[in-house]
Amino acid sequence: MSFRSLLSLACLMMLTSSALAGGWDTGPFDNDDALDWVWALTESNNLSVIDAALDGVLESRDYIEAPTASMAIAAAEVLAALAGNPADALPEEVTAWVDANELDVNTDMAAKARKVIKLVMDDERSELAQLWGDAPPLASAWRAGLEDLAQRLQ
Repeated sequence: MSFRSLLSLACLMMLTSSALAGGWDTGPFDNDDALDWVWALTESNNLSVIDAALDGVLESRDYIEAPTASMAIAAAEVLAALAGNPADALPEEVTAWVDANELDVNTDMAAKARKVIKLVMDDERSELAQLWGDAPPLASAWRAGLEDLAQRLQ
């Protein structure tokens, strides 16, 4: 990471609420909420934890809290990995879980994850999108990462 990126990230963390205080970069696993969710994933051997994380966003009526969004994005990344389209850098625990649990990702589950990604990117409904919007240089990288994830879930 360049000095400029580190400086931008430091500014982001100072300017935004505590919801991003546990974040250190724009990747789907670069925050405490996602890594806490990974622990729950490693305790399972089916898609229920992934489904629950996605449902957390879908069941948020008016506003999607940042922790809920972060866990759902991590879940979508696991789905992409299960479908054979992993991100370049996954936590070791996620890679091990995917290797140990060869589960099929059906088209409905992939479509659900893409819908969740779209909702998380909605500046009107998503706290996470609003927080990233406070740091334009990093917001672009965050959005590009989510768009890439949605493509890998096709």
